[in-house]
Amino acid sequence: MKAPAFDYIRARSLAEVFDLLEEHGDSAKLLAGGQSLLAALNMRLSSPKLLIDITRLSGLSEITVRDSAVTIGALTTHAALERSPEIRQRLPLLAQAAPHIAHAAIRNVGTFGGSLALADPAAEWPACCVALDAQFVIGGKTGTRKIAARAFFKGLYETALRPGEVLTHVEIPVPGPDYRSAFVELAQRRGDYAIVGLAAVAKVARGTISDLRLAFLGVASTPALARKAMAAMEGRRAGDAAAAAKALEQDFSPVADLYSSAATKMQLARVLTGRALSALGA
Repeated sequence: MKAPAFDYIRARSLAEVFDLLEEHGDSAKLLAGGQSLLAALNMRLSSPKLLIDITRLSGLSEITVRDSAVTIGALTTHAALERSPEIRQRLPLLAQAAPHIAHAAIRNVGTFGGSLALADPAAEWPACCVALDAQFVIGGKTGTRKIAARAFFKGLYETALRPGEVLTHVEIPVPGPDYRSAFVELAQRRGDYAIVGLAAVAKVARGTISDLRLAFLGVASTPALARKAMAAMEGRRAGDAAAAAKALEQDFSPVADLYSSAATKMQLARVLTGRALSALGA
């Protein structure tokens, strides 16, 4: 199929983007990496009257490192995060997750902010940002605001973005020296969307787990933070995963899809919990 007809504007500034969004409302869509949008257009799942190309806006594709936090521009590509030595050193969870995103050709073009704003529940970056306690910087005509990643994802492809707003940056605190991370997922084929995935971060001191964050993807309409499983592991040895696996039943009821039943997804979530905790304790 071919995309429906639309107008196209390459924006020169964020101010112009805000003006265009105010003028055209829901009939306009932002074009960043376009790896999801263009497919939706070609399948006639989306039919905007205007595409606003933001790919050349300055200041939105940089990785800025400070002692306590890393700021990532929304137009930073998946590949840039995958290759960045600063990300590998300070936010290893992102470096661990990046190779699981689609294929190299997609990672070279797709953007960090685009993936987050799309809010696909099977995508890797939303779960990582929830596990890392990220803050999202959102711009609009009246100024900017921040919102925690845990409050940003509202439902299936639904976020806290208001009409006329744009996700511009993500601020992620750098975990302390005793913190470790692990990213694991299961997919039918390399590069496919995950059936189930898990982003895990924890403080590990002398083999004991504390401040554990387990953010699952592919099991609910948003990234699922497994609070009961996290609490069950507090003060336990990393290898004692049975308590966490059991507690998952209280955290979420997986959503079945065309390929996997809810029971299958729950079993896979238990398996990934064990693998992630083993990796944290290694």
